[in-house]
Amino acid sequence: MSPAVDARSTASWSSWISIFTSSGTLLCCALPAALVAVGAGATLASLVGAVPQLVWLSEHKLPLFALAGGMLAMAGVFQWRARYAPCPADPALAAACMRQRRVSAWVYGVSVAIFTIGFFFAFVAPYL
Repeated sequence: MSPAVDARSTASWSSWISIFTSSGTLLCCALPAALVAVGAGATLASLVGAVPQLVWLSEHKLPLFALAGGMLAMAGVFQWRARYAPCPADPALAAACMRQRRVSAWVYGVSVAIFTIGFFFAFVAPYL
């Protein structure tokens, strides 16, 4: 496997892992805050009763955000390294390569947005 192909695939899988870790920050902090803000406290209580792990996530939000931030940083480095990786000469494979690059960048952007929303609700909104 060539280094260019390895860089592209590493950037792709790291973006998907970063979206999963960022989603944890959304579940821990943004979802409960949003439910309470719209007056759905009973819904939040039912959700916590059905999925008690949400309380554990909220209690351990600092390590959760550290892990998610680390994964986002790692995915960002891989995205940066793969931005000019060459695609195959075959037109069909080159189109697939460029599509994978766009999807990977989009997934990374969504991950950063999710992390930012979760960070706001966990660490900034309580002090407003």
